[in-house]
This record gives sequence, structure tokens and C-alpha cells, in this order.
Amino acid sequence: MISTMGDAQGKAKGSFITFDSVTFEHTGPWTRMDSEFGYDYWYQPARDVLISSEWGCPTAYFKGFNPKDVESGKYGTHLNVYSWSDQRLLQRIDLGIEGIMPLEIRFLHNPLATQGFVGCALYANVFRFYQKDDGSYAAEKVISIPPKKVEGWTLSEMPGVMTDILISLDDRFLYFSNWAHGDVRQYDISDPEHPKMVGQIFLGGSIVKGGPVKVIHDTELTEQPDPVYVKGKMLEGSPQMIQLSLDGKRLYVTDSLFSPWDKQFYPMVAKNGSVMLQIDVNTETGGLTLNHNFLVDFGKEPDGPALAHEIRYPGGDCSSDIWLPVGYTECHHNNQAKNEVTPPAKI
Repeated sequence: MISTMGDAQGKAKGSFITFDSVTFEHTGPWTRMDSEFGYDYWYQPARDVLISSEWGCPTAYFKGFNPKDVESGKYGTHLNVYSWSDQRLLQRIDLGIEGIMPLEIRFLHNPLATQGFVGCALYANVFRFYQKDDGSYAAEKVISIPPKKVEGWTLSEMPGVMTDILISLDDRFLYFSNWAHGDVRQYDISDPEHPKMVGQIFLGGSIVKGGPVKVIHDTELTEQPDPVYVKGKMLEGSPQMIQLSLDGKRLYVTDSLFSPWDKQFYPMVAKNGSVMLQIDVNTETGGLTLNHNFLVDFGKEPDGPALAHEIRYPGGDCSSDIWLPVGYTECHHNNQAKNEVTPPAKI
């Protein structure tokens, strides 16, 4: 199943198309109830739910980022809650102005979990979504990255622009990247309602010393971060997509978001190609350290320079694996799945 963001004319359309996993033959839409916008999704079969997020209208983001497109409603603010068995849209949760561009959405990996997190790009906020006693879902903001007042940038205030989040397989840590500010953060989510930051590292970004942007007010930093070099190469972009090793000890980072936006905000990445980096993770108390011996330079690809984006492990990873509990059975009748769950012996 693949989520959609637009139709053939470039108009926004949040839907899902399905393919045979062996022959790749197109098998039709997953649902007949489309949402206004589309992007990412996660599903919990044992809870009979799929929740999708919203980026925006292709005719807007293909041109690069324009604040006027936000004002005119061309970017989404909703989470869309579907019945997994009935493929039916049940609920739309409006995250409001603070939830513009909800991108990566992650349930906790525990297959019986009824909560998770979504990163909202523009204003760099993380919302926790959760199931209420009546069976419906709600969302609350639990992390907010303050903007920085700047000179020499597109706007007078620079938001974080949170572009990727993920949760470790043991559901202990949440990680995300701020593509404008240039940092990756690690949060302890043992208490999901009150995440606690335990690690942070800057890897380029738009506020590095010596760049065109001057920070004139910052509620978090006392000075702008230094440029970062790996194997003699200065990082010209900013951390964007991330992927965590299964043991939680290695966090991999790439720095290309979307080529029109790369050209707008990090033109040297678009020109010279992107990189992949490795961050060593402290899984005991928290902490992030750059591995200076690891660098994949996609500018040197034979058909490059190339722009690297998603990172995936062939055998499954922290942002694509969805687990079933022990004792879970799924029975189909008239093409409708009915789920029965017994508590897992282990996950």
C-alpha cells in the first residue's frame, strides 16, 4: 500500500493505492474515503486503526516553500483516523496552526499501544495522539521547539522545520531532526505525556557561524553552532531523514528533503550532492555523538551528484516495522477483517 499526496493534475488528494506484493499488479484503492491532504501513515491492526498525516498540495510544494501558500490553506493540519478493517475514514483531528504540515507519524511499537507521536514540520512541534475511553482519538502538543529571531533569512523568525521523527524499537526514545536549525534531538519518552530531552547535536543547518544568517535572539543557545567537518568535508546541508539501528546504538542521517526545497534553502547540497552520517547513541542515559569516521558522499556517485533521502534496512527497521501481538488472529469475511486479540506473551 502506498499513500498519495495528489492527483494527476497536482491537486491535493490524500488516499492509498494497493499493489500485489509479489507481482506488483495494481489492485485498486484501499479506501473510497479520501482525505483533503496526504503524506505518511501508520496502522495498528490489533487496534483496528490506521492514522495518516498531511503535507500539502503538490502545486504548492513543487514550487518551493512560500509562506503565502500556508496562509491560503495549501498545507494540511489534520490527522485522519481510519478503520483498518472497514477502510473507512472515521475521524479528522485538527492540530491547528501549531500543527501545520504534520509529516512523519509513529505509533509506539508495542502492538497493543493506543498512542504515538507525529512531528509537525513548519513550527517544529510534536503532538502525542492517543485513544480516549470512548474509542475516538485526540492529540496534544508535548514538544515545542522555539523559533529563532534572525537576519539574512527568508523570514525574520526561523522555525525549526521538523522533518523526520522516529521511535526506538523499545519505545524508550524519540528522535527528530530540525532541518532549518540544523540539530537532531533525542527525547526520553518513558512518560509519553512528558518527553524529556536527553541528547542534542548540531550537524550543519542554517544558523552555523560564518554563514549568511545572523541570530539576534535565541531562547535556547548562547551562540551560533560551529560548522561541522567529517573527513575534511564541511557539512553544507542539515539533518533531515533519520534511521536507527535495531539495537538503538547507531542513528543514521541524510540531508536532502525535496529537491525544490533543497535548492531554495541549501543550494550547495542540491549542487554537490548529499551525505549520510552516523551518530553514536548513548542508550543508557541518553546522548548523541558524531562518528567522524563515517561518511557516505552521494556527490561522488557515478550518476551523481545524488540527493539521498529515506534510509531503510532490508530486514525491517524502526520506522517501517509494524508488529502483531502473540495470540493475534485475523479472520476475513466478505473481505472485511475482524480482529481478535489476546495479550502478548512477549513482543
